[in-house]
Amino acid sequence: MKAIQRGFTLIELMIVVAIVAILAAIALPSYNDYLLRGRLTEAHGELAAMRTKLETFYLDNRTYVGACAVNTVAPLPTGASLRFTYTCPTLTATTYLVRAVGIAASGTGGFTYTIDQANVRATTAVPAGWTTNATCWVTKKGGIC
Repeated sequence: MKAIQRGFTLIELMIVVAIVAILAAIALPSYNDYLLRGRLTEAHGELAAMRTKLETFYLDNRTYVGACAVNTVAPLPTGASLRFTYTCPTLTATTYLVRAVGIAASGTGGFTYTIDQANVRATTAVPAGWTTNATCWVTKKGGIC
């Protein structure tokens, strides 16, 4: 009578490990890009909300000067959970520019998004491997919006 062998050979185990490694090498970069795209939506939402708040401020005051301040209808977003810092570098009587700059520690470093009074949404800075776009907020590599 022959003895029945049970278990796996070393070659079989090495083949399984190689297959799992190949699948992980393909899936991990895609998953990381997916997570990053999810983080970028914070800036898109906050900038769109700021545009609405600034238009409300303008309707009340007939100027954008003085907006983006605490205790106005258009304060800048703040909080510990934010992945971007928000500023209003341009505030005149008839124009504004709101900027969101990614925070490196949160994984959004290198991204800069803007919006102005004409609703021009621009991506002015991106990390290496991405492409800027002057007419929309980039959400994927290659300047895709």
